[in-house]
Amino acid sequence: MQKTGLLLGRSARAWRSVRMASSGVTRRDPLANKVALVTASTDGIGFAIARRLARDGAHVVVSSRKQQNVDRAVAALQEEGLSVTGTVCHVGKAEDRERLVATFWMDKAKEESMKETLRISRIGKPEECAGVVSFMCSEDASYITGETVVVGGGTPSRL
Repeated sequence: MQKTGLLLGRSARAWRSVRMASSGVTRRDPLANKVALVTASTDGIGFAIARRLARDGAHVVVSSRKQQNVDRAVAALQEEGLSVTGTVCHVGKAEDRERLVATFWMDKAKEESMKETLRISRIGKPEECAGVVSFMCSEDASYITGETVVVGGGTPSRL
């Protein structure tokens, strides 16, 4: 009986250790000593990705076409104690990006129609994409090659 209790105690401790490791509780800064350059990262998904990578230990360089946007994003992230710098970088035509965004979320009828096709019946948040990006940048994903990770709320996808 005493051996059984000892074995159960060890098993419980081992299981707790595995659970904590898989939940990230015991791993701090999985992106320490890495630098992440995140384009178009002063708002929305890009900003959420930059924040998550910095929270996970990377030094992050944010960028945008406009200096005031870079300054605002850098200040916000540095206020959180994160290691962040920024630079101005034009990565495409702003008009095209604005038109694209205005077509995915500004039209309420289209948004409601999209929600109907999603299995979780809501539009995703930028932070929900950021966690996947941080994971893919970490050593935890070092054995993943050539995969497509869809962050789509259960939307059927074809690539």
